Amino acid sequence: MGVTVDKKDGVAKIIIDRPPVNVLDISTMREINKALESVKDNPDVNVVVIYGKGKTFSAGVDIKDHTPDKVDEMILVFHQIFHNLAELEQPTVGVIRGSALGGGCEVAIFCDMVIASETTKLGQPEIKVGVFPPIAAFILPRLIGRKKALELLLTGDAIDAREAYRVGLVNQVVADDKLEAAADAFVARLSSLSGIVLKLTKKAIYQGIDQDFNNVIAKIKDFYVNEVMKTADANEGLAAFLQKRLPTWRNK
Repeated sequence: MGVTVDKKDGVAKIIIDRPPVNVLDISTMREINKALESVKDNPDVNVVVIYGKGKTFSAGVDIKDHTPDKVDEMILVFHQIFHNLAELEQPTVGVIRGSALGGGCEVAIFCDMVIASETTKLGQPEIKVGVFPPIAAFILPRLIGRKKALELLLTGDAIDAREAYRVGLVNQVVADDKLEAAADAFVARLSSLSGIVLKLTKKAIYQGIDQDFNNVIAKIKDFYVNEVMKTADANEGLAAFLQKRLPTWRNK
């Protein structure tokens, strides 16, 4: 249980294994960062693949780590995942089955490419507990446009794999029992090519898209910690979730 890395034939598979639904607590996120850092400068790794073991990719970041005494550390460790992903020269592929929600959805869609099973649901439900997803606030408008991003972030609604494919969040949707085989075939198309040219092509593409990730995410993090987490409603929403009751919003 935890996070494992399997390196073979130029492919590094990072597997999140925290049953039953791969909730990302601080310890697990530290392991993900360690795994990403282990492949970052490895010349023998040409493609990085991220899996969630079992029937769920990840149900998101542990709500228990959103409390005021832990939120600073949680945000730091969580955001380090995306800094590590952004710094990877290798193409990254997220392979998702079942739910990819909250922070789990952010990890999946931040990958360069995504293969999803037909059972997949993706969503950012944070608004329903009185907070918002900083990484998704950055990446979703760039992936699917402002209007659809606003809809998903402001309603907290989940979408299925076919809708995710339609709006451009995933590259391929396959039957649940064919997910591993389809992912392996997709990755093999990449790993059969020149590793150095794959890395340089990815670098060229991202240079042409957007290079303000570090600046923007620092501002969003500050906004999240110093404004959102200091509202009464953020604390009420998180407390209500943990206590399994409906929140009472005060709008302040």
